[in-house]
Amino acid sequence: MTEEKMNKIEKEIKEDDKEIREEVKKEVVKKEVPKKDVAVARGVGLRISPKQCIYVCKMIRGKSPDAAVSRLQDVIDEKRAVPMAGLEVGHKKGKGLAGGKFPKNTCMAVMDVVKQAAANAIVVGIENPVIVIAKSDRAAAPFRKGGRKAKRCHLYLEIRNKGGKK
Repeated sequence: MTEEKMNKIEKEIKEDDKEIREEVKKEVVKKEVPKKDVAVARGVGLRISPKQCIYVCKMIRGKSPDAAVSRLQDVIDEKRAVPMAGLEVGHKKGKGLAGGKFPKNTCMAVMDVVKQAAANAIVVGIENPVIVIAKSDRAAAPFRKGGRKAKRCHLYLEIRNKGGKK
C-alpha cells in the first residue's frame, strides 16, 4: 500500500513539473534586436606602441573588416609594410613606399579588435561594413623596472554601413 501511495505521489509530482515547464515555455519569448547603424569595439590599455598604432589605424580606416584583417595579416607576414611618415622612418630604396615598418605586435592587437568589431557589426545587422573611425590614444603608462614607463594605448573602432552617414 505504501508503494501505491508513492507511485501516486510521484505521478502527481511529474504532472506538476510538466505544468510548470509549459508555463515557463509560454513566458519565454524571443526579443528582436533593434537594428542599429553603428557597431563599436574598443581596446583599452593595449600593450602596444601608441605611435605605431596611429599609423596602423590610418592604414585600416575606410576598409571593410575583412580587407583590414587581410592587410594586417600581410604586415605580420612581412609582405606589406605599414606606411609611416618620413620623420619616423628613413626612406627605402625602390619603387612605391617611401618609408615603412612591420609592427607585428601592434597588428596582432589591432586585428583582435577589428575581428570583434566585425562580429558586433554582424550582430547589429550591418550589411556592408566599413571601418569609419579608427583612432588610438595614449593610455596611462605604468612604471617598469628601472623607472622606465611602459607603452600603453587605447583603440576605438567604429563600423557603419558603406553608404551611411559618418
